[in-house]
Amino acid sequence: MEEESVKPEAVIKKKKDNEAPSFAFVGATWLVLFVGVIAYLIGLYNADMQLNEKGYYFTILLFGLFSAVTLQKSVRDKLEGIPVTNIFFAISWFGTIVSIILLIVGLWNAELALSEKGFYGMSYTLSLFAAVSVQKNIRDTMETNK
Repeated sequence: MEEESVKPEAVIKKKKDNEAPSFAFVGATWLVLFVGVIAYLIGLYNADMQLNEKGYYFTILLFGLFSAVTLQKSVRDKLEGIPVTNIFFAISWFGTIVSIILLIVGLWNAELALSEKGFYGMSYTLSLFAAVSVQKNIRDTMETNK
């Protein structure tokens, strides 16, 4: 049997486990979060909807952001060996999925132009992804500062 040799390039390119995210990446994720949330809120402000409809979409945004961050945290805790109860993990998944379904159902039934529906869907997705990235960056930074 031949021994496999490790190439020095592979060792150099491997990211350290305790390396903090770069300042540029942290700044970019915060910027994307603000852009997504502010775009969504400006769209709600300018929309020709009743106040209760605007409240529905605003609540879905808050619920989605919270549930996505909670899901990311529980997944990361499990990967790092931090105990997470199965019920909490299941509720995190359930909340995230339900928030997305509620947005889809609301937009499907809304009397909005197709472009407006797409705008809300894209800004919502952008906001959820950015919230997860921001939470991950915060956690990574905390790990390196221990």
